[in-house]
Amino acid sequence: MRDQFPQTRPAPARPRVTIFLVTAPAAVDLSVSLGALRLSNPILAASGTFAYGIEFAHLVDLNRLGGIVVKGLSLEPMEGAPAPRLCETPSGMLNAVGLQNIGVGAFVAEKLPALRAYRTAIIANVFGSSVEEYAEVIAVLEAAEGVAAYELNISCPNTARGGIQFGSDPAMVAEVVQRARRAAKRPLWVKLSPNVTDIAAIARAAEGAGADALTVANTYTAMSVDVHSRRPRLGNVTGGLSGPAIKPITLRLVYEVTRAVQIPIIGLGGIETVEDAVEYMLVGASAVQIGTAHFADPKVSERIAGGLVRWCEYNNITAINGLQEDWKRFSA
Repeated sequence: MRDQFPQTRPAPARPRVTIFLVTAPAAVDLSVSLGALRLSNPILAASGTFAYGIEFAHLVDLNRLGGIVVKGLSLEPMEGAPAPRLCETPSGMLNAVGLQNIGVGAFVAEKLPALRAYRTAIIANVFGSSVEEYAEVIAVLEAAEGVAAYELNISCPNTARGGIQFGSDPAMVAEVVQRARRAAKRPLWVKLSPNVTDIAAIARAAEGAGADALTVANTYTAMSVDVHSRRPRLGNVTGGLSGPAIKPITLRLVYEVTRAVQIPIIGLGGIETVEDAVEYMLVGASAVQIGTAHFADPKVSERIAGGLVRWCEYNNITAINGLQEDWKRFSA
C-alpha cells in the first residue's frame, strides 16, 4: 500500500564550499630612527641635487620624502667654480659646482619659512673654510625654527676652501666635529669622503667627537678630457664623480663603516631604483640619500619612497627596520 503522501525525490547534495578569510595586508611601517631623529621613511634628497628643496615643490610632493638635505650653506654667499660645471661620463656624471650658495643668512630669511609648511625633515648641510666657520654657520641656524639636523660637509672634492681638507685626517675630523658639536643642540651628521685611505678610521674619529650619524659617502675625485679641444671638460679641471658607476664602491664603504661604528649610517651613491636603496639597507644603512638621479628624473625620490612600500608588501615585510635584522645575520 502506497503512502498517501506524494513521493518526493531527495534534494541533491549541495556542493561543499570552502570559505577563505582574506585580510587586507598590514600597513608597511617605513619609519626609521637616526639617533634622536625619526623620519617617516628612509628616503632623503641629497644635498646639491635638490636645490634648497622648495624649488621642487611644484614637481614633487615633498611630504612623501623622509627628508631633504639642502644645498650646502656657508657663512657668506659663494659664487662657486667656473663653468663648465657638469659633464656626463659612462654610467655617471662629473660635477664641479664649487658649493655655490646664497649663504646661511639668506637661507634662513628666504627659503626656510616656506619649508616649514612641510612635515618632511629639513637637514641643513653646512661647511666652512675654517673650524670656526662651521660653528658660526650652525649658530645662525640654531636661532631659526624648522631645521631637524645638520650635516657637516667635510668631504667636498671640488672646492679649495674647506671640504675634503677637513675630512681626510682623523685628527682634523675630530676637531671640526667637536667644535660643531659644542655649537649644535640638534642632531649632527657628518658626510664622509670616499677619497681616503682608511674610511673606518675617519668614521671612528667622527663618532668619538660626537657625531650622531654618518653619511657615506661624497663623490669621488675624477676628471674627463675633451680630445677635440684637448682641454678638461670641467672649468675646475677635476670634479666629483657620482651616479650608478660609483654604487658598488660606495656600497662596500657603507659595509666597512657599519662594522666600525655604532651610530646610524646614511648611504649615498648611485641610487636610481628601489632595489638600489634596499641594497644599501641590507649592508647596514638606516636610510639613504638620492642624488644624481634627480637630474634625469626630479621625482625619483618620491617614486622610490612609494616603490619601497610595494617592495615590502611583495616581500612580506611589515617594517623596513626588519632589513637591519637581515644585515646583522649577514654581517655576523
